Amino acid sequence: MVTKLALLGAGRIGKVHARAIAQDKRAKLVAVVDAMADAAQAIADSTGCKVSTIDAVEADGDIDAVIICTPTNTHADLIERFAKAGKAIFCEKPIDLDVDRAKACVETVRRTGAKVMLGFNRRFDPHFRAVRQAIDDGRIGKVEMVTITSRDPGPPPAEYIKVSGGIFRDMTIHDFDMARFLLGEEIHSVMASGAVLVDPKIGELGDYDSASLILTTKSGRQAIISNSRRASYGYDQRIEVHGSLGSVAAENQRPVSIEIANKDGYTRPPLHDFFMTRYTEAYAAEISAFIDSVESGSEPSPSAEDGVIALMLADAALQAVKEGKNVVIGG
Repeated sequence: MVTKLALLGAGRIGKVHARAIAQDKRAKLVAVVDAMADAAQAIADSTGCKVSTIDAVEADGDIDAVIICTPTNTHADLIERFAKAGKAIFCEKPIDLDVDRAKACVETVRRTGAKVMLGFNRRFDPHFRAVRQAIDDGRIGKVEMVTITSRDPGPPPAEYIKVSGGIFRDMTIHDFDMARFLLGEEIHSVMASGAVLVDPKIGELGDYDSASLILTTKSGRQAIISNSRRASYGYDQRIEVHGSLGSVAAENQRPVSIEIANKDGYTRPPLHDFFMTRYTEAYAAEISAFIDSVESGSEPSPSAEDGVIALMLADAALQAVKEGKNVVIGG
Protein backbone atom coordinates (compact mmCIF):
# COMPACT_ATOMS: atom_id res chain seq x y z
CA MET A 1 0.00 0.00 0.00
CA VAL A 2 1.17 3.49 -0.87
CA THR A 3 -0.36 6.26 1.21
CA LYS A 4 -1.34 9.17 -1.03
CA LEU A 5 -0.95 12.59 0.55
CA ALA A 6 -1.92 16.16 -0.27
CA LEU A 7 0.10 19.05 1.12
CA LEU A 8 -1.85 22.16 2.06
CA GLY A 9 0.61 25.02 2.34
CA ALA A 10 3.86 25.33 0.41
CA GLY A 11 5.76 27.66 2.70
CA ARG A 12 8.82 26.99 4.84
CA ILE A 13 7.38 24.14 6.90
CA GLY A 14 5.51 22.76 3.90
CA LYS A 15 8.82 22.31 2.10
CA VAL A 16 10.21 20.46 5.13
CA HIS A 17 7.29 18.03 5.11
CA ALA A 18 7.47 17.57 1.34
CA ARG A 19 11.08 16.41 1.74
CA ALA A 20 10.12 14.09 4.58
CA ILE A 21 7.36 12.49 2.49
CA ALA A 22 9.78 11.98 -0.38
CA GLN A 23 12.07 9.99 1.93
CA ASP A 24 9.37 7.46 2.84
CA LYS A 25 8.80 4.78 0.20
CA ARG A 26 5.38 3.97 1.67
CA ALA A 27 4.02 7.42 0.81
CA LYS A 28 3.51 9.57 -2.23
CA LEU A 29 2.80 13.28 -2.39
CA VAL A 30 0.17 13.60 -5.14
CA ALA A 31 -1.06 17.17 -4.71
CA VAL A 32 0.00 20.53 -3.29
CA VAL A 33 -2.20 23.54 -2.58
CA ASP A 34 -1.14 27.09 -1.84
CA ALA A 35 -2.52 30.57 -2.45
CA MET A 36 0.90 31.49 -3.82
CA ALA A 37 1.06 29.80 -7.21
CA ASP A 38 4.85 30.00 -7.50
CA ALA A 39 5.36 28.32 -4.11
CA ALA A 40 3.01 25.48 -4.98
CA GLN A 41 4.61 25.02 -8.39
CA ALA A 42 8.09 24.84 -6.88
CA ILE A 43 7.08 21.89 -4.70
CA ALA A 44 5.22 20.30 -7.60
CA ASP A 45 8.34 20.55 -9.76
CA SER A 46 10.60 19.08 -7.10
CA THR A 47 8.32 16.17 -6.12
CA GLY A 48 6.39 15.34 -9.27
CA CYS A 49 2.99 16.03 -7.69
CA LYS A 50 0.30 18.24 -9.17
CA VAL A 51 -0.85 21.69 -8.13
CA SER A 52 -4.43 21.42 -6.92
CA THR A 53 -7.17 23.16 -4.93
CA ILE A 54 -8.81 22.55 -1.55
CA ASP A 55 -12.06 21.55 -3.25
CA ALA A 56 -10.30 19.09 -5.57
CA VAL A 57 -8.36 17.48 -2.74
CA GLU A 58 -11.51 17.12 -0.67
CA ALA A 59 -13.34 15.45 -3.54
CA ASP A 60 -10.48 13.13 -4.56
CA GLY A 61 -11.24 9.68 -3.15
CA ASP A 62 -7.73 8.46 -3.97
CA ILE A 63 -6.13 10.88 -1.51
CA ASP A 64 -5.80 9.18 1.87
CA ALA A 65 -4.58 12.05 4.01
CA VAL A 66 -3.73 15.74 4.12
CA ILE A 67 -0.78 17.60 5.66
CA ILE A 68 -1.97 21.02 6.86
CA CYS A 69 0.77 23.69 6.85
CA THR A 70 -1.41 26.71 6.17
CA PRO A 71 -1.68 29.81 8.41
CA THR A 72 -2.91 29.10 11.94
CA ASN A 73 -6.25 30.85 11.47
CA THR A 74 -7.21 28.22 8.86
CA HIS A 75 -6.27 25.09 10.83
CA ALA A 76 -9.51 24.39 12.69
CA ASP A 77 -11.70 24.92 9.62
CA LEU A 78 -9.52 22.67 7.49
CA ILE A 79 -9.35 19.94 10.14
CA GLU A 80 -13.14 19.91 10.38
CA ARG A 81 -13.57 19.97 6.63
CA PHE A 82 -11.29 17.03 5.96
CA ALA A 83 -12.50 15.10 9.01
CA LYS A 84 -15.98 15.19 7.49
CA ALA A 85 -14.47 14.16 4.14
CA GLY A 86 -13.01 11.02 5.71
CA LYS A 87 -9.34 11.92 5.29
CA ALA A 88 -6.63 11.30 7.85
CA ILE A 89 -5.14 14.61 8.95
CA PHE A 90 -1.73 15.85 10.04
CA CYS A 91 -1.80 19.47 11.17
CA GLU A 92 0.91 21.81 12.32
CA LYS A 93 0.39 23.31 15.76
CA PRO A 94 -1.68 24.96 17.04
CA ILE A 95 -5.21 23.90 16.15
CA ASP A 96 -6.29 27.48 16.75
CA LEU A 97 -5.25 30.42 18.92
CA ASP A 98 -8.54 30.25 20.82
CA VAL A 99 -9.04 27.34 23.22
CA ASP A 100 -12.81 27.20 22.77
CA ARG A 101 -12.46 27.05 19.00
CA ALA A 102 -9.85 24.30 19.36
CA LYS A 103 -12.13 22.32 21.67
CA ALA A 104 -15.02 22.63 19.21
CA CYS A 105 -12.73 21.36 16.47
CA VAL A 106 -11.71 18.36 18.58
CA GLU A 107 -15.37 17.58 19.22
CA THR A 108 -15.92 17.44 15.45
CA VAL A 109 -12.95 15.11 15.17
CA ARG A 110 -14.42 12.81 17.83
CA ARG A 111 -17.85 12.84 16.22
CA THR A 112 -16.50 11.94 12.76
CA GLY A 113 -13.96 9.42 14.04
CA ALA A 114 -11.22 11.13 12.02
CA LYS A 115 -7.55 10.40 12.70
CA VAL A 116 -5.76 13.66 13.51
CA MET A 117 -2.12 14.09 14.45
CA LEU A 118 -0.67 17.38 15.75
CA GLY A 119 2.79 18.56 14.68
CA PHE A 120 4.69 18.47 17.96
CA ASN A 121 7.79 17.27 16.15
CA ARG A 122 10.17 17.39 19.12
CA ARG A 123 8.68 14.19 20.51
CA PHE A 124 10.30 12.50 17.51
CA ASP A 125 13.77 13.96 17.88
CA PRO A 126 16.09 10.94 18.40
CA HIS A 127 17.95 12.66 21.24
CA PHE A 128 14.79 13.62 23.13
CA ARG A 129 13.28 10.19 22.51
CA ALA A 130 16.41 8.62 23.97
CA VAL A 131 15.84 10.70 27.11
CA ARG A 132 12.26 9.43 27.31
CA GLN A 133 13.48 5.88 26.77
CA ALA A 134 15.94 6.22 29.66
CA ILE A 135 13.02 7.30 31.85
CA ASP A 136 10.84 4.40 30.67
CA ASP A 137 13.68 1.96 31.33
CA GLY A 138 13.91 3.16 34.93
CA ARG A 139 17.51 4.27 34.59
CA ILE A 140 17.03 7.51 36.55
CA GLY A 141 14.28 6.34 38.90
CA LYS A 142 11.13 8.40 39.38
CA VAL A 143 11.07 11.72 37.52
CA GLU A 144 11.26 14.70 39.86
CA MET A 145 12.33 17.71 37.78
CA VAL A 146 12.52 18.55 34.08
CA THR A 147 14.54 21.48 32.75
CA ILE A 148 13.91 22.70 29.21
CA THR A 149 16.01 25.38 27.52
CA SER A 150 14.57 26.63 24.24
CA ARG A 151 15.97 29.79 22.66
CA ASP A 152 15.67 30.99 19.08
CA PRO A 153 18.68 32.54 17.30
CA GLY A 154 16.75 35.76 16.70
CA PRO A 155 13.26 37.28 16.93
CA PRO A 156 10.77 36.94 14.09
CA PRO A 157 9.60 40.04 12.20
CA ALA A 158 6.87 42.22 13.64
CA GLU A 159 4.37 41.08 11.01
CA TYR A 160 4.76 37.51 12.28
CA ILE A 161 4.45 38.54 15.94
CA LYS A 162 1.11 40.19 15.13
CA VAL A 163 -0.46 36.88 14.03
CA SER A 164 1.54 34.41 16.12
CA GLY A 165 -0.66 34.44 19.19
CA GLY A 166 2.29 35.46 21.34
CA ILE A 167 5.37 33.68 22.63
CA PHE A 168 3.47 31.16 24.77
CA ARG A 169 1.15 29.96 21.97
CA ASP A 170 3.82 30.16 19.27
CA MET A 171 7.12 29.15 20.90
CA THR A 172 6.60 27.80 24.42
CA ILE A 173 3.78 25.56 23.19
CA HIS A 174 6.41 23.08 21.98
CA ASP A 175 7.98 23.10 25.44
CA PHE A 176 4.62 22.55 27.12
CA ASP A 177 4.18 19.42 25.05
CA MET A 178 7.73 18.27 25.78
CA ALA A 179 7.21 18.84 29.51
CA ARG A 180 4.12 16.61 29.43
CA PHE A 181 6.01 14.04 27.36
CA LEU A 182 8.78 13.81 29.96
CA LEU A 183 6.99 14.41 33.28
CA GLY A 184 4.65 11.46 32.91
CA GLU A 185 1.88 13.38 34.72
CA GLU A 186 -0.47 16.13 33.70
CA ILE A 187 0.45 19.67 34.68
CA HIS A 188 -1.68 21.10 37.47
CA SER A 189 -0.44 24.69 37.75
CA VAL A 190 1.69 27.28 35.93
CA MET A 191 3.87 30.12 37.19
CA ALA A 192 5.42 32.41 34.58
CA SER A 193 7.40 35.58 34.14
CA GLY A 194 7.63 37.45 30.85
CA ALA A 195 9.83 40.35 29.78
CA VAL A 196 10.87 42.36 26.73
CA LEU A 197 14.67 42.22 26.61
CA VAL A 198 15.38 41.64 22.92
CA ASP A 199 13.22 43.91 20.76
CA PRO A 200 11.06 46.82 22.05
CA LYS A 201 8.74 46.40 19.06
CA ILE A 202 7.68 43.02 20.43
CA GLY A 203 6.58 44.73 23.63
CA GLU A 204 4.76 47.41 21.68
CA LEU A 205 2.75 44.62 20.05
CA GLY A 206 1.76 43.29 23.47
CA ASP A 207 4.06 40.27 23.47
CA TYR A 208 7.18 39.11 25.33
CA ASP A 209 10.51 37.91 23.94
CA SER A 210 11.90 36.37 27.15
CA ALA A 211 10.09 34.03 29.52
CA SER A 212 10.69 31.73 32.48
CA LEU A 213 8.11 29.22 33.65
CA ILE A 214 7.57 26.64 36.39
CA LEU A 215 5.02 23.92 35.72
CA THR A 216 3.92 21.68 38.59
CA THR A 217 1.96 18.43 38.66
CA LYS A 218 -0.39 17.44 41.49
CA SER A 219 2.30 15.16 42.95
CA GLY A 220 4.80 18.05 42.96
CA ARG A 221 6.92 17.15 39.95
CA GLN A 222 8.25 20.29 38.26
CA ALA A 223 9.25 21.42 34.80
CA ILE A 224 11.28 24.59 34.40
CA ILE A 225 11.26 26.27 30.99
CA SER A 226 13.62 29.02 29.80
CA ASN A 227 12.67 30.81 26.56
CA SER A 228 14.31 33.63 24.64
CA ARG A 229 13.86 35.02 21.16
CA ARG A 230 17.62 35.69 20.98
CA ALA A 231 20.57 33.36 21.32
CA SER A 232 23.61 34.91 19.65
CA TYR A 233 25.36 31.54 19.59
CA GLY A 234 22.71 29.62 17.61
CA TYR A 235 19.54 27.57 18.09
CA ASP A 236 19.66 26.54 21.75
CA GLN A 237 17.71 23.32 22.43
CA ARG A 238 18.51 21.35 25.59
CA ILE A 239 16.65 19.20 28.10
CA GLU A 240 17.57 17.57 31.38
CA VAL A 241 15.49 15.24 33.52
CA HIS A 242 16.40 14.72 37.17
CA GLY A 243 15.12 11.61 38.91
CA SER A 244 15.36 9.77 42.20
CA LEU A 245 18.28 7.64 40.94
CA GLY A 246 20.09 10.07 38.65
CA SER A 247 19.60 12.32 35.65
CA VAL A 248 19.58 12.18 31.86
CA ALA A 249 20.22 15.06 29.47
CA ALA A 250 20.16 15.85 25.76
CA GLU A 251 22.73 18.46 24.82
CA ASN A 252 22.74 20.96 21.97
CA GLN A 253 23.31 19.49 18.53
CA ARG A 254 25.69 20.74 15.85
CA PRO A 255 25.88 20.04 12.12
CA VAL A 256 29.38 18.67 12.80
CA SER A 257 30.23 17.15 16.17
CA ILE A 258 33.95 17.66 16.64
CA GLU A 259 36.12 19.39 19.21
CA ILE A 260 39.44 21.11 18.50
CA ALA A 261 42.01 21.58 21.26
CA ASN A 262 45.04 23.88 20.80
CA LYS A 263 46.84 26.75 22.52
CA ASP A 264 43.66 28.83 22.38
CA GLY A 265 41.69 26.21 24.32
CA TYR A 266 38.86 23.87 23.36
CA THR A 267 36.52 24.87 20.53
CA ARG A 268 33.55 23.25 18.83
CA PRO A 269 31.60 24.17 15.68
CA PRO A 270 28.53 26.43 16.04
CA LEU A 271 25.04 25.12 16.77
CA HIS A 272 22.39 24.58 14.14
CA ASP A 273 21.02 27.90 12.93
CA PHE A 274 17.31 27.07 13.34
CA PHE A 275 14.64 24.38 13.49
CA MET A 276 14.74 23.40 9.80
CA THR A 277 18.19 21.83 10.23
CA ARG A 278 18.15 21.01 13.96
CA TYR A 279 14.99 18.90 13.71
CA THR A 280 15.42 17.33 10.25
CA GLU A 281 15.37 13.80 11.68
CA ALA A 282 12.41 14.64 13.90
CA TYR A 283 10.32 15.86 10.96
CA ALA A 284 11.08 12.70 8.98
CA ALA A 285 10.22 10.45 11.95
CA GLU A 286 7.06 12.45 12.60
CA ILE A 287 5.75 11.96 9.06
CA SER A 288 6.74 8.29 9.22
CA ALA A 289 4.69 7.87 12.41
CA PHE A 290 1.73 9.56 10.73
CA ILE A 291 1.96 7.18 7.78
CA ASP A 292 2.13 4.27 10.23
CA SER A 293 -1.13 5.48 11.73
CA VAL A 294 -2.81 5.87 8.34
CA GLU A 295 -1.75 2.38 7.29
CA SER A 296 -2.72 0.65 10.52
CA GLY A 297 -5.77 2.71 11.43
CA SER A 298 -4.32 3.26 14.89
CA GLU A 299 -4.77 6.44 16.90
CA PRO A 300 -2.05 8.95 16.01
CA SER A 301 0.07 10.65 18.65
CA PRO A 302 0.41 13.52 19.46
CA SER A 303 -3.36 13.82 19.15
CA ALA A 304 -5.71 16.73 18.66
CA GLU A 305 -6.44 16.52 22.39
CA ASP A 306 -2.72 17.03 23.07
CA GLY A 307 -2.97 20.20 21.05
CA VAL A 308 -5.83 21.50 23.19
CA ILE A 309 -3.94 20.77 26.42
CA ALA A 310 -0.84 22.61 25.19
CA LEU A 311 -2.99 25.59 24.23
CA MET A 312 -4.62 25.61 27.68
CA LEU A 313 -1.15 25.70 29.24
CA ALA A 314 -0.19 28.61 26.98
CA ASP A 315 -3.27 30.55 28.09
CA ALA A 316 -2.49 29.76 31.73
CA ALA A 317 1.07 31.05 31.29
CA LEU A 318 -0.16 34.32 29.81
CA GLN A 319 -2.64 34.72 32.67
CA ALA A 320 0.13 33.98 35.19
CA VAL A 321 2.32 36.72 33.72
CA LYS A 322 -0.44 39.31 33.59
CA GLU A 323 -1.82 38.59 37.05
CA GLY A 324 1.44 37.71 38.77
CA LYS A 325 0.10 34.54 40.33
CA ASN A 326 0.20 30.76 40.15
CA VAL A 327 -2.58 29.62 37.77
CA VAL A 328 -4.29 26.27 38.25
CA ILE A 329 -5.24 24.56 34.98
CA GLY A 330 -9.01 24.54 34.61
CA GLY A 331 -9.29 26.49 37.87
